[in-house]
Amino acid sequence: MQPLNTEQMTITDTKHMPIVKAYAKKIDLVDTIDRLVDTQMELSPGMAVFGMVLDTLSGRTPLYRLTEFFEEKDTELLLGAPIAPERFCDYNLGRSMDKIFETGTQKIFSQLAQNALTVFAVDPRRLHFDTTSVSVFGDYDLVDPPFDITYGYSKDKRPDLKQFLVSMLCVDRNIPILGTTTDGNASDKTLNNELLTNISKYMAEHGLRPGAYVYVADAAFVTEDNLDASEGQTWFLTRLPATYSECGRVIRDAVKSDQWIDIGPLAEEHDRPKRPVAHYRAYDGTVELYGKTYRAIVVHSSAHDKRRHKRIDRLLAKDRKRLEADCKQATATAYFCLEDARAAGEKLIRKSGTGYHRLQVDVEKVPKYGRGRPAAGKPRPVLRYEYRLTATIREAPEKVSPLRDEAGCFVLLTNLLDQQADWPAPELLSLYKSQIGIEKNFSFLKDPAIVNSIFLKKAERIEVLGLVLLISLLIWRLMERSMRQYVEANDCTLPGWVRRQTKKPTTFMMTTKFTSVMVITIGQHRQLAKPLKSFQREYLNALGVTVDVFTVP
Repeated sequence: MQPLNTEQMTITDTKHMPIVKAYAKKIDLVDTIDRLVDTQMELSPGMAVFGMVLDTLSGRTPLYRLTEFFEEKDTELLLGAPIAPERFCDYNLGRSMDKIFETGTQKIFSQLAQNALTVFAVDPRRLHFDTTSVSVFGDYDLVDPPFDITYGYSKDKRPDLKQFLVSMLCVDRNIPILGTTTDGNASDKTLNNELLTNISKYMAEHGLRPGAYVYVADAAFVTEDNLDASEGQTWFLTRLPATYSECGRVIRDAVKSDQWIDIGPLAEEHDRPKRPVAHYRAYDGTVELYGKTYRAIVVHSSAHDKRRHKRIDRLLAKDRKRLEADCKQATATAYFCLEDARAAGEKLIRKSGTGYHRLQVDVEKVPKYGRGRPAAGKPRPVLRYEYRLTATIREAPEKVSPLRDEAGCFVLLTNLLDQQADWPAPELLSLYKSQIGIEKNFSFLKDPAIVNSIFLKKAERIEVLGLVLLISLLIWRLMERSMRQYVEANDCTLPGWVRRQTKKPTTFMMTTKFTSVMVITIGQHRQLAKPLKSFQREYLNALGVTVDVFTVP
């Protein structure tokens, strides 16, 4: 047996990164950016962004020192060309980011999102909008920045740090199609209005006319200006803030009428002893806001808001304490006339009628005896009789039950009036609950090890880094979407955590299945160090990727 020549052999750990490369190729990442950014630099802007995306999704943080990152990688396999790692130096990356900023980050991401929607047939008719704050360390006293890094309302609960805001528009629950960075003290209400002003033009680029999509936002959307801006232009779905009197009024109407539409559970999980699945029911009504009528869907959830119920508990305890004080005073009083005792009892009952408890008052006849011991065999002589009250306090279910029912309610607001057939309450609730997808996206974008990297010392590069993270998020979500569509279409499961099967695979779950994948390279020949296991091939099928991605540049 001839000894193996290892001088020309290299072994690299590829993990899941060739899959990321395959998806970047599907959305034409490198060529799209190179086509839009006019430059003749040694490292093209498209390749610079792709390198940063690979680094972001590799699980390695923070996002810098890409030269070191690619020194241990097969660049020809991952990048499609034998690019020297030295090209990914900070100087080249910085120049590329500056040129990308000059071209326009929104312009670039919009085109990439359009590529993704077309290739993956993503339905763009359900839009979700939200914002988050990103805290940063340092003074950031910049001259004429594209947006102000300053103090503002911190959603990270770090008011001591300066911040900027990231706003995002997603479709199909969590696929980002628009993302912007803006002033750290900007208002969500203002950002909603700015987007509504331009949304028709933006969605027209995706082939949708006004009325063909529904805009979903949180309660900050509800202002007079935003409602006016949406009129005749955009269908919207949001949550009506409890600060509006119409919110309480329509909830009371729903509880009083008791004409609920049973929706049942929305979650696919089963009940657990300590975590029961929420069951929903809805009531279709209307509210008047700023002189106009809107459709209001009152939603009752069995998973009541604990804070609201604690507030009700405090209210009931206060009411009971008041009644106990009144009862103590009334029961300590002796009445010498039965009619006086009854009158006092009726007065006490009337006084309790305004609260949340019901009193049961009885009159007890109490004999009073004279001094001394009676003669043997004779009863104690009764001098007189007194009458005292006894009171029992119980919650009034007819008053407390509606209060608790109202506490479990919230109101969805929409301008989809008289469209119950096309947009029934269960579908609108499901659409609004999908807003959690965009909220999960923000946790991806707020990795402090990335946000506080050296690239964030210029506001212009903060915006470009935001583009890199958005592209990374887009690819991350597209991979997850492909796997879940595969599971649904084939009515099957994929290997999940701890040797369990799952119907909801995640991209992070997938990445853990390929941590051991290594590729041996001898000259131009590549092969896997070990054949892929069956569960790894199963994931490749779900992703629509062949095993060749690990060996063919």
